Amino acid sequence: MINYTDILRQHNLKATPQRLAITDVLYVQGHITIESLYKVMVKKFNSISLATIYKNINLMLENSFIQEVKIPHAKSVYELTKENHSHFACEKCGEIQDIIIDLDNIINEVARTNTFKINSSDLVLSGLCKNCQQN
Repeated sequence: MINYTDILRQHNLKATPQRLAITDVLYVQGHITIESLYKVMVKKFNSISLATIYKNINLMLENSFIQEVKIPHAKSVYELTKENHSHFACEKCGEIQDIIIDLDNIINEVARTNTFKINSSDLVLSGLCKNCQQN
């Protein structure tokens, strides 16, 4: 069993019942929109508001406990912060998978040929997942 209380505290976050539940949902779901997270959370905390979800998500983002994944032509999803990785997003069903791609060479080449200083990089590849290819 993962001790979410300690992990939240390591990120300077108080381990409230709502944050513990959000963390558990993110761990189980992997990637989730705020609206989907709210639907799950309201079953556990019937009086929780969407504003409370946004407040907690923003605080968790600020403390690098979670990260936002911006999916082209779709709503952002959120996930627990992990090692550097990229994503694959299915254009048909919306499934999102983590993929490991070494972006260092690409970043170094872009930095070498441009005047921009690169602070971060996010890569989302889109296409069709195996299930959607077969249907």
